[in-house]
Amino acid sequence: MWKLVLVIAVVIMISGCEGSPVDTGESVEGAGKSMADNVMIDEAIIMEAGLKKATFAGGCFWCMEAPFEKLRGVKGVRSGYTAGDLDNPSYEDVSGGESGHVEAIEILYDPKIVGFAELIDIFWRQIDPTDGDGSFVDRGSQYRSVIFYRTEEERLLAEESKQRLGDSNRFDKPIMTEVLELDKFYDAENYHQDYYKKNPIRYKYYRSRSGRDAFIKEAWANDPKDGYEHHLYKKPQDKLLKKSLSPLQYKVTQKDDTERPFDNEYWDNKERGIYVDVVSGEPLFSSTDKYKSGTGWPSFTAPLVREHLVEYEDKGLFSTRTELRSRYGDSHLGHLFDDGPKPSGLRYCINSAALRFIPIDEMPEEGYGEYMSIFSAKSK
Repeated sequence: MWKLVLVIAVVIMISGCEGSPVDTGESVEGAGKSMADNVMIDEAIIMEAGLKKATFAGGCFWCMEAPFEKLRGVKGVRSGYTAGDLDNPSYEDVSGGESGHVEAIEILYDPKIVGFAELIDIFWRQIDPTDGDGSFVDRGSQYRSVIFYRTEEERLLAEESKQRLGDSNRFDKPIMTEVLELDKFYDAENYHQDYYKKNPIRYKYYRSRSGRDAFIKEAWANDPKDGYEHHLYKKPQDKLLKKSLSPLQYKVTQKDDTERPFDNEYWDNKERGIYVDVVSGEPLFSSTDKYKSGTGWPSFTAPLVREHLVEYEDKGLFSTRTELRSRYGDSHLGHLFDDGPKPSGLRYCINSAALRFIPIDEMPEEGYGEYMSIFSAKSK
């Protein structure tokens, strides 16, 4: 984890973005660590940490913040204004459409985990790229969609991605999203930050009524969550794996090795939380399904997300077994047996070296808050 204080951001609605700088007192339980204190990060710290920034405009900016915030490799998101003629614009300056600015988000990310091109792919899935006069119910140039670039390489990536989207014929209208060089990004006011967490009822009401969700669902119906998860859980390059993994983790996940029983990290772990692929981060198992099998390896009766496991026939010298690998990380995890406890009768026998354990109190901050409910459900 990068030990940085990050600023994340969202927005409020005036005209299309309904609302005012009033705290309703609504909150989201277990929504994770709030970073809306607007504490700025020194650019030198960012460079030293090897992080980068990306800036996108896609209409009402609180709707743009959440999808990127939970993406692996993204360290923080904040909302603000850019591409205008006025220094230090206020929300009133921008919302009237006369300052020339657009509502935008600035993303702080780790390029070793997620790249600029991947961020663009996620961006396309949040907007209507054929609308050149606004974004859903929000009308005016201040709500248009833009990909901002900082380098020539980013410009080329943006232009190529835009061309591919146009050539795909996914939309029956031309792609109107602009590709512009970033000038200066101004933070939005504090009361705009973390709006979707502070005011979830207003946020959800606006988002559902704006037409954004309905459009996204229809436009990407043949490329649903899988298209997003492909970027959410990605396998790094081999040279990076050799640096980030221990020798044992590398041998197990990449060379199909097996660790020693009773001499591994999680075989006797009794803490509450989830287990994710040490390579890709995709959630695999929960402590609620873990049991003591007596084998010396972590054993589970069921996976947390069945779609994240792939089964292969493993033919050895004396037997045929079912190998388990992670879907996106393609990590060797272990094997599946039919000698487990009832009612499933299954035993998912997994190498500790293929897993990373995330305690329940760290799940929201790590981006796995959506799985918190399984613990309260199974404790009843």
